[in-house]
Amino acid sequence: MKRISISLIVLCIGINVNAQQTDVQKDTVEKIEEVRVKGFIKRKIQTDLKMAVSVDEYLASSDNISFIKRGAYAWEPLLNNMSSERSTITIDGMHVFGACTDKMDPITSYVESNNLSSIDVTSGQEGSMHGATVAGSIDLKRKSTSFSEQKTWSGAYQTGFEFNNKQYFNLGNLSYSSNRFVADGSIALRKAGNYYDGHDHEVNHSQYNKLNASLGLAYKTNELSSIKIDAIFDRAKDVGYPALPMDLWLSRAIITSAAYKQMFEKGIVKVWDTKLYFNAIEHYMDDTKRPENLVHMDMPGWSNTYGLVSKVNLKNNRFSSEIQLNAYENLSIAEMTMYPQDRSKKTMFAYSWPWVTTRFAGVSINNSWEFNDFSHLNFGGTLSWNYNKVKYTEFNWIFHPGTPQEKNRVLPGLHASYHLSLNQFEFSVGTGYGHRAPSVSEGYGYYIYNSFDRYDYIGNPDLKNEISYEGNASAGYKTEKLAIEAKVNYFYIKDYIVGKILSLGSPMNYQSVGVKGYTSLDHAKLFNFALNANYDILEHLHWKGTLTYAKSQDHKGGNLPFIRPLSYMTSVHYMHQNFGIRASLNGDLEHKDYSPEYGEDQTPAYTVFNASVDYSMPFRQYKASVQIGAENLFNKYYSTYADWGNIPRMGRNMFVALKISF
Repeated sequence: MKRISISLIVLCIGINVNAQQTDVQKDTVEKIEEVRVKGFIKRKIQTDLKMAVSVDEYLASSDNISFIKRGAYAWEPLLNNMSSERSTITIDGMHVFGACTDKMDPITSYVESNNLSSIDVTSGQEGSMHGATVAGSIDLKRKSTSFSEQKTWSGAYQTGFEFNNKQYFNLGNLSYSSNRFVADGSIALRKAGNYYDGHDHEVNHSQYNKLNASLGLAYKTNELSSIKIDAIFDRAKDVGYPALPMDLWLSRAIITSAAYKQMFEKGIVKVWDTKLYFNAIEHYMDDTKRPENLVHMDMPGWSNTYGLVSKVNLKNNRFSSEIQLNAYENLSIAEMTMYPQDRSKKTMFAYSWPWVTTRFAGVSINNSWEFNDFSHLNFGGTLSWNYNKVKYTEFNWIFHPGTPQEKNRVLPGLHASYHLSLNQFEFSVGTGYGHRAPSVSEGYGYYIYNSFDRYDYIGNPDLKNEISYEGNASAGYKTEKLAIEAKVNYFYIKDYIVGKILSLGSPMNYQSVGVKGYTSLDHAKLFNFALNANYDILEHLHWKGTLTYAKSQDHKGGNLPFIRPLSYMTSVHYMHQNFGIRASLNGDLEHKDYSPEYGEDQTPAYTVFNASVDYSMPFRQYKASVQIGAENLFNKYYSTYADWGNIPRMGRNMFVALKISF
C-alpha cells in the first residue's frame, strides 16, 4: 500500500477516453459542441510574457486565483481567496489528494504545462460538477489528439535557461494520429538552484528538481466510440521550502485512468463518458539539511485513491444538460517520528493522519435553457454522501473522548444564473447554496505544525459542514477594439472552519508556541471584485489590464488570513509578422487588512516590471520561436501577503527560451 512500485505494476498505463472525431462525424460533432453547458471559464494553456511557464505561473495570471508560496515550487492555489480545502481540484475530472500534511504537494504540482490542453476554472457552486465545494473548481484538462483520416505526426520541444536560480528546463511532447489509433506522450524536466532576492541575497533551501512524463493511447472502436489508456508519472526530489522548517526529499505520483466514450447521432442523449481511475502518491519530508533544528522529524505520507466518473450530455432543442456521477475512495496516511540529534534514539511516534478512509459518492447536474438568441438560464445542483473512517481513533480521543470512529455526511448544493446579451452588452446574475465536509487535516489531523503562526493543529471529527450562501453578478461591454468586464461575488459561509487556541494540551514541536484545534466560527463573509479590460490601440499594438479587490471578515468583524489586497496588472503587446515585444507591470497595494490572530503582518505595496522579446522562424514544416526576457526587471525586493513567513520573492530573473514545433 505504501509503495508506488506496486501501483505501477497494477496500473502502469491507466485509461481515459476521449471520443475524438473524424470528418465523417462532422454533423455529430457540431451537435455535441452545442451540448456543452454554458457558464464555464475555459482557459487555454498559452504563454504571453514567457514560454514554458509552469502550471502555477500560468494560473497566477487568472483574476480569481492567487497562491500561497512556501518556496519556488508547488504553490498552493487559492480560488476566490479561499484555501485549497474549499475548492475542488481535479485532473480530467479525477480526484487526486496530496500526501503532505504541510501542503507541499498541491494537485497542480503533479502535471506540467506541456501535457495539458486547457484548464477549466469555475467559480462557486457552478464548480460542484466534480464534487462538493464552496470556492469552486479547477479542472486540469489533459492533451488529447483527435483521430485523423491521414496518418500524422505532431510535436514540440522547448528548452531554456533562467539565470537567477540557474534553472534549466526541457519539455517535449509527441503525438501520432490515424483513423483508428492515437498516441500522445510528453516529458518535462526542470532543475533549479537557490534563487536570489531583490537585495541579491541567496534564499537558501529554494532549489528543486522535477520529472514529469505522460502517455495516452486511444483506439476508435467504431465511428462514434473510442477507448483510451492514460497515465501520468511525476517525481520531485531535493525540493527546498525556505518558509518551512523542513524540505522534501522525494515525492512520487502515478495517476492512471481507464474509460469508454460513446456518442449518439439521434435522440436526446448525445454523449456518454465513463472513466475508472486510480492514483497513488508518496511524499517524504526531510529536515536533515537544517542544522538549526534541535530535534529532527521523519514525516512520510501516502495517499491512494480509486474512483469513477460517469457523465451523460443531453440536448433537446434549446435545452441542454450534463449529468455526472462521481465516486471515489481515498486512504490518507501520514507518520511523524521525532529524533534528537542522535537519530539512533527515537523519542516519539505518532500518526498525524491516523489512516483516514474517505468515501464519496455524488450526483451532479448542470442545465442550460436558452430562452432565445440573447438570453439563457443555467441551473443545477449536486447531492453527495461523504463518509470518513479512522483506523487509530486513540489519537482523536485524546482531545475528543468517545468521538465515533465513522462519520457520515450529506452534502447538498444548488446554483442558478441568468445571462443576457443586448447588442454590445452582456449581463449575468446568479446565486448558489452548498455544503462542504471538513478535510482530512481539519477532521482528523494530529499535531500538524503550522510554521506560519507557529501552532500545532488538532483536528475535530465532530465539526459541522460548512454551508455557503453565494451571490454573483457580471457586466461587460465589447466593441471591435475594446472589451471590458466587471465581476463580483459574495459568500456568506456558516460554520466557517478555522483553528483556535486550545486550553488543554501542550506543543509537541519545540518550535511551537501552543496548540490550536479546528473549530467553527458562527459565520464568515467574503467579497471579491475583478475588472478586466483590453484595447487594440493600433493594428499591431494591444493593451490589457486587470484590477482585483477582496474583503473578508469573521462573525466578530475580524479579518481572515490570506485575503488579497487591491492588486493590478497592465501590459502592452506589439506583434508584427514574426516579431513580438511584450511589457507588463503588476503589483499589490499595502496589505492593511491583515490578521495577527492567524499569524499575518502588514506587507508594503510593490510594483514589478517585466519584459520579453520573441521571434518566430518558420522552416518547411517546422516552426521555431526564440524568446529572451526579464522578470522583476528593476530587481525589486518585496514580499507579499501570501508569502509564507514573509519569504522574499525572486529578484531580477533574465531568461532565454527556444521552442520548435511541427
